[in-house]
Amino acid sequence: MFLKYLDDIEQERQDEAELEGRDYAPTLPTAMRWKNWASAKNEDGTDRKDVLTGEDLITFINITLFPTLKKYRENATSPDTIEYKIGEIFSEITNKFRSGYSLRDVLEIVDGLQLNTQEVKHELSDLYESRIKRMGNAGRNGGEYYTPRPLIRAMIKVTDPKIGETIYDGACGSAGYLCEAYAQMLTPDISATDFGTLQTKTFYGQEKKSLAYFIAIMNMILHGITAPNIRRTNTLTENVMDIQEKDRHDVILANPPFGSGERAEVQQNFPIKSGEMGYLFIQHFIRKLKAGGRAAIVIKNTFLSNGDAAALPRELLETCNLHTVLDCPGKVFQGAGLKTVVLFFEKGRKTHKTWFYALDPERSLGKSSPLRDDELVEFVELQKTKADSAKSWTIAREDIDTETVDMSVRNSFAPEEAPLRTPVEIIEDMVARDAETAAILAQIRGML
Repeated sequence: MFLKYLDDIEQERQDEAELEGRDYAPTLPTAMRWKNWASAKNEDGTDRKDVLTGEDLITFINITLFPTLKKYRENATSPDTIEYKIGEIFSEITNKFRSGYSLRDVLEIVDGLQLNTQEVKHELSDLYESRIKRMGNAGRNGGEYYTPRPLIRAMIKVTDPKIGETIYDGACGSAGYLCEAYAQMLTPDISATDFGTLQTKTFYGQEKKSLAYFIAIMNMILHGITAPNIRRTNTLTENVMDIQEKDRHDVILANPPFGSGERAEVQQNFPIKSGEMGYLFIQHFIRKLKAGGRAAIVIKNTFLSNGDAAALPRELLETCNLHTVLDCPGKVFQGAGLKTVVLFFEKGRKTHKTWFYALDPERSLGKSSPLRDDELVEFVELQKTKADSAKSWTIAREDIDTETVDMSVRNSFAPEEAPLRTPVEIIEDMVARDAETAAILAQIRGML
């Protein structure tokens, strides 16, 4: 499907060039384009007589197509080009089909798909990302990995990225944050200059796992970013003290992986040592932000109350303005089973006060009933003024313990629950109800 979509893009660009009287050089050579080896139809819709099938099809793919596409990485002028990305993808892919006839049946189904509509692009994007959820990112917990799209969109609305700014995700997974940010920033009246900026100078990501990396590239291409600036690397192996101004970004959106056990040699890249990957990523993100840059980061809620790791929250409050904390219910992340919060902060100013919002959809979340966009509308609206409500409150910096830096989620505006009854009170109530029941039964007996 990726090659089919790529060929559709090529055809659109070729048609536009012809209308404008320009020359156009396709990314793939003629023999490698989908319409010339996979499609069983001519351009006029008639059946081709020279269609590849059976052993000829398998031989073409294994001996010609895949080896040719693999070489694109070697011949590319830059890692950020579409040619390089194609080469990387096909360096890791092998043909699993043994029967060329079965493969021909699959090709004809794919060939009939219209991949240039927004609806189909969205469905394919969901297909790629559902791969991540089912496979758990090749060993990583899929629930931690896959962020619900309504939550991503709310995070983007609060950080409000602008054209001309750069957006970064150092644990980008399937590139959900980058794709959603692109969709929000791509307006119908966008200029050609701004469109070019979005395409090549706005979105940056890094991902460690090969499966997620390839899905991220294909996902971004499906969304319209034809040369994604995604690198396959372990972000945590970069020494944060070596990060320079040219490496920094205006906006960071991320849901880094949770979990302990990060190697000691990796921890040496950070001034605050921790086996918890999420804590290392927070340090990375702080240093990857430009002065005045904004971030929205998903992290375990224990980050706010872990007295044994108070040094990191203390650094965050000293170097950044942690202006907002979104407290999420436990089942927002399907499969993770952990309580999480989203930290919204701006680099360059100390924190004086922090606004908290406790997200409560007032229903049970789960696989068949995921989080919806409308359930985050109140959060986004209240966040603009940081107003207090039954679900939101503000904590002043001076009210935070300087030793433990405990910022646990405690809503002082929420209605107090009625105190639990004592066992004696419960028994007395049961005896009274039994007596009342006996009296009613006696009355009924007297009426018979």
